Amino acid sequence: MRILLVEDDRKINSFVAQGFEQAGYAVDRAEDGEQGLSLAEMRPYDAAVVDVMLPGLDGLALIESLRQRKITMPVLILSAKSGLDDKIRGLRRGGDDYVTKPFSFSELLVRVQTLVRRSTMSCAATQLRCGDLTLDPVTREVRRGEAGIDLQPKEFSLLEYMMRNAGSVLSKTMIMDHIWGYDFDPQTNPVDVLMHRLRSKIEIVPERKLIRTIRGVGYVLKES
Repeated sequence: MRILLVEDDRKINSFVAQGFEQAGYAVDRAEDGEQGLSLAEMRPYDAAVVDVMLPGLDGLALIESLRQRKITMPVLILSAKSGLDDKIRGLRRGGDDYVTKPFSFSELLVRVQTLVRRSTMSCAATQLRCGDLTLDPVTREVRRGEAGIDLQPKEFSLLEYMMRNAGSVLSKTMIMDHIWGYDFDPQTNPVDVLMHRLRSKIEIVPERKLIRTIRGVGYVLKES
């Protein structure tokens, strides 16, 4: 999953981004409302975390602009204001949840996961499935048949990305952009290494392979 983080306090911005990345999420970061709005218009996000007190376009105005543009991703508001009126104002302006500073990252993570789960409740199923491989984005459980599979955060992010795009060929650039965001070094190629690790865990039986290499293009996940 990809998170949009809009926070002008660089210490908080770095702390929250690091927490999400360690949990296996890709994070795009902005330090003002205009930059946050620009990123939200460029690509889809599973959720956004938005501070209220931003330079230029403030957080509530940013959220209103998102809703006016029919951008419906769930938004969690971060604010130093803990008054009931402030919370009501934030929710009425288009926010989906409200967390006051100082906060526990563990709580923030659970709140974001809950928002994402609620936003996908209209889908037929919350689990992703390809053949006998299943992935639950909320509980982060992965199974191949009856066997549970333990994945590292980036392995999980890669598999989730491929399962959400099952049947579509994903180039290495697309994968690097989604998993590492703008921080990856274009001179390196970590995709092959990560893909090898993922395959070694989900394709124990050779004749039941799900990930295919499209030479010169990328990778695709699909049933045989």
